[in-house]
Amino acid sequence: MKDLLVCIAKGLVENPDAVSVDVDDPNEEDVIVYHLHVAENDMGRVIGKQGRIAKAIRLVMRAAATRNNCKVSVEID
Repeated sequence: MKDLLVCIAKGLVENPDAVSVDVDDPNEEDVIVYHLHVAENDMGRVIGKQGRIAKAIRLVMRAAATRNNCKVSVEID
């Protein structure tokens, strides 16, 4: 799952070396939280107009998590 998020993010940004993902342990609701970190000037590319790209990233991650029988959440930091 982490590799999928990194691959998606690196395809969107100008500085792919600055992309990193931190993973939290599952919380009380068994949701795994992924924290996506990108360069400051690439934030707009990852979020998109009105958050459309961020929503699409979250949708793809939830779909992949459903196939693995787990729950995920993506936060862009």
